[in-house]
Amino acid sequence: MQIDWNVAIPMSDGVDMYADVYRPPDKTGRYPVIISYGPYAKGLAFQEGYPDQWNRMVEGHPDVAEGSSNRYQNWEVVDPEKWVPHGYAVVRVDSRGTGMSPGFVDHFSPRETRDFYECIEWAAVQPWSTGKVGANGISYLAINQWHVAALQPPSLAAICVWEGAADFFRDMTHHGGILCTFFDNWYDMQVKTVQYGLGDNGPRSAATGDNVCGFETLSAEALAANRCDLGTEIASHPTDDSYHRDRSPDFDRIEVPLLSAGNWGGHGLHLRGNVEGFVRSASSQKWLELHGLEHWTHFYTDYGRLLQLEFFDHFLKGVDNGWDRRPPVLIQVRHIDHFEERTEEAWPIPRTRWTEMYLHPDLTLRDEPVTEGGALEFETMGDGLTFRTAPFEVATEVTGPSSVRLTVSSTTDDADLFCVLRVFDPDGGEVTFQGALDPRSPVAQGWLRVSHRATDPDLSEPYRPYHTHGSPQLLAPGEMAEVDVEVWPTSIVIPAGYTIGLSVRGRDYTNDSGEADDKAAISSFKNRFSGCGPFLHNDPRDRRGLEGRTTLHLEPNKAARLLLPVIPG
Repeated sequence: MQIDWNVAIPMSDGVDMYADVYRPPDKTGRYPVIISYGPYAKGLAFQEGYPDQWNRMVEGHPDVAEGSSNRYQNWEVVDPEKWVPHGYAVVRVDSRGTGMSPGFVDHFSPRETRDFYECIEWAAVQPWSTGKVGANGISYLAINQWHVAALQPPSLAAICVWEGAADFFRDMTHHGGILCTFFDNWYDMQVKTVQYGLGDNGPRSAATGDNVCGFETLSAEALAANRCDLGTEIASHPTDDSYHRDRSPDFDRIEVPLLSAGNWGGHGLHLRGNVEGFVRSASSQKWLELHGLEHWTHFYTDYGRLLQLEFFDHFLKGVDNGWDRRPPVLIQVRHIDHFEERTEEAWPIPRTRWTEMYLHPDLTLRDEPVTEGGALEFETMGDGLTFRTAPFEVATEVTGPSSVRLTVSSTTDDADLFCVLRVFDPDGGEVTFQGALDPRSPVAQGWLRVSHRATDPDLSEPYRPYHTHGSPQLLAPGEMAEVDVEVWPTSIVIPAGYTIGLSVRGRDYTNDSGEADDKAAISSFKNRFSGCGPFLHNDPRDRRGLEGRTTLHLEPNKAARLLLPVIPG
């Protein structure tokens, strides 16, 4: 490869972003571009910055490391050694204020999105470029693709949004209106550690030996002055106001061809945005892929890489490889112990049999409503109640979004609801799954702060209520409120003899397996995992004043129910 290190890309405000460019050695050739823009420092080796993730991935999936020296592997972006030989130029840009790019760190802000736009247009006019640019990457490097695509850069020919959230409020920072602590902790562990200006105090590149975070070394005070106070800013915007909308895409303006890939275990970040982006984007050429395992794994396996390559070959090179004739939905249907690949014509799956399961006072889930009323209480911030079906007589597939309708009251003026879809084996033990991050995740999760119960009638569906998250509607003590809780999509084939459970809780789910094992510790996160990974909702600033009792009212005229997407046959 021809590698150009630390190429300056001038921005419209006079600040330069810095990129590494990997391209075929033919100096006269012109190639389509795969670009990524993100905060993880383009010079920091995957193996050094994220050793736990790297070691697990190559141990379980040797195809990731095969065919490459792995010298240029970097967190959540493509391996240039597996793309440049196919006739692509790979451009990695350090986002503003991180790695080698100076400036003020302000994640997903309009300025960052404008930077990404200008980097795309810069790449398109380079002498080694064909003028066609595709964006690719995981998580952060996928999220900002939704944002920049809505600006419609002329040279952006296709985007591959791999496990990328979209809505800054609903997908990322306030699940159901409840503050998530993830971004505050992520900022400390994964961004401040590679901020521009660490210089000699930061890591060095395994490939070049140079500083990864700038050639100047700034004081701690200067570093702090060059970054936003992300956790405080998020917490100070508890409703979906302009702060969040400025960091969320306008789906109506996304017209570029897109491949959106989500993770069944991506509760909290790596799923909802991929589905919403696919369904709501204005693009006439769009595909949805849904898979399992860790959120970084299939981006790098041959399965994911070859899927991406086929997509970009079609839209960046014009290869007639049949991509445009693919069914629009590709899913890895999850079983208890394996996945089965299947294509579908739409999302949700058109043949879905929407099935109502009703909550009964004896803690059962049944297909008939209650005939005699009852009420059940639990601590407003406690473990709540679990309702379970009878054992399934035949294997049953549940694939798609779900929702829960409840009537609740509280001894306080608000309540947080954590709705968790679970599977239990014939002996009553819970079956958990490898999530996007947590190795023992439930089937699906949903959240709602009761004061955020107002929904948008134009965007809501029975299977996916869409909450406005505007001015809170507080409760009077004892006042009953009917609420619809969005439960993020899932896929599971439930074997005969197994049961489904719905837990209605007042705090984050924890699995029943006891002490977390070594697989539940990843060095780039602060907490050990116990079911929700790093996506916790326990910030005392947000949950203050909720101590009390929550009541579920299970009445014939106010039926509490779970709506399940059962796939026949």
